Amino acid sequence: MDTYLLLMTVISILIVVVGVSVFKWHAFISLLVASMFLALVAGVPLDKIVAAYETGVGGVLGHLIGILALGTILGKMMADTGAGTQIAEFFIRAFGVKNLPWAMLLSGFIIGIPVFFEVGILILLPLVISIWKTSKQNILLIALPCITGLSIVHGLVPPHPGALAAISIYKANLGKVLIYSLVVAIIPAILAGPIFAKWVHKRVIPEGEPELIKIETRSTSLPGTGISFFIILLPVILMVLSAVAPYLGLTPGLMKFFTFIGSPIIALLISVFVAYYFLGMRKGMDRGLIKKLTEECLLPIGSIALIIGAGGGFKGILIESGVGDTIAKMANNLSLSPLVLAFIIAGLIRIATGSATVALTTAAGIVSPVIQHMSGVNLELLVIVTGAGSLMFSHVNDAGFWMVKEYLGLSVVETFKTWTVLETILSFVAFAVAMILDTFL
Repeated sequence: MDTYLLLMTVISILIVVVGVSVFKWHAFISLLVASMFLALVAGVPLDKIVAAYETGVGGVLGHLIGILALGTILGKMMADTGAGTQIAEFFIRAFGVKNLPWAMLLSGFIIGIPVFFEVGILILLPLVISIWKTSKQNILLIALPCITGLSIVHGLVPPHPGALAAISIYKANLGKVLIYSLVVAIIPAILAGPIFAKWVHKRVIPEGEPELIKIETRSTSLPGTGISFFIILLPVILMVLSAVAPYLGLTPGLMKFFTFIGSPIIALLISVFVAYYFLGMRKGMDRGLIKKLTEECLLPIGSIALIIGAGGGFKGILIESGVGDTIAKMANNLSLSPLVLAFIIAGLIRIATGSATVALTTAAGIVSPVIQHMSGVNLELLVIVTGAGSLMFSHVNDAGFWMVKEYLGLSVVETFKTWTVLETILSFVAFAVAMILDTFL
């Protein structure tokens, strides 16, 4: 029976892969079909299938949907007011032309914290192209570190939706994940960013030229660098305060206050209103324009919310069907660490589907039942290694692959030699750092 359940689980994952890559189904449809297939072949009673699926969806999205919306609004405000550009230009002035790769890495890292990868690219690549035209250097030397910073925080660091979904599924501590992920991200970002860029730019000379990207600035004047930094880091500051509050000897009332303002949805809500005022109203935006910006950026989150919800639904079916217990027994028999298991599963799904979000949420759904009866598993590092696995081997089925290729004017082969290698370095080095950290925590 155990072998049969495992085989059916593998087939259900293949349904996701084939649905996305061959039939061109949306990932939500593929995950839903795979969930229903697994429930039926695993013998889940018909009257329990829908309830198990809906419980899984609600368990993830109930926690996540508000955070996803507020994070998107904050990113839109940073992009359309020029605040992101101000931060990037500050780093360039501070580091100088000789240290441009380091300046661009820091720009991508900081700007990437509250915004989606795609939005970060739209904020930073006009600046990258401007520097490339002025400096006459190989664009890879400037662009790759910037993309590295965006990618590593997208994969590992909350409040990004994949990381938050995994935190919810694993029931990990958000404050600890935030602190650990920022620590874990440093070494892979340095290796895949400035160091790899300095090595590869001498060996890959792009034949094409980058496409010019323009981002419309809606405010009448650019915000100051200080306020731009403050707003982009505010949600992180509030979440870190919540994480360290128990160690500060505060009164119970203050403890509750810091826990409240440090919860992701409240931290982001506060940050959004601060952005509305300092980036919007004080810079000439009227209330109608701010409302329009908010509505514009909420439309695209529907797709990612559906994918994350479907990943939670898949988890619900895995638990109801008993597959989770079966995988747990297998992992115990093989003496396989849940961290290694999560990394491998996320990596395989990422390679197959091309989506880091699908890989992260599906892998978390598969591994979470495994750890329910285990002790001594570091749930925070489990989130991070699952995120690390979701970054590896980006190729032609990944939208990010084509985005980087087109915006930088690279050929397919050049994109494999640069972007794919960069993502794989990030993945394996982040995994190695997390495993080393696991021996000390």
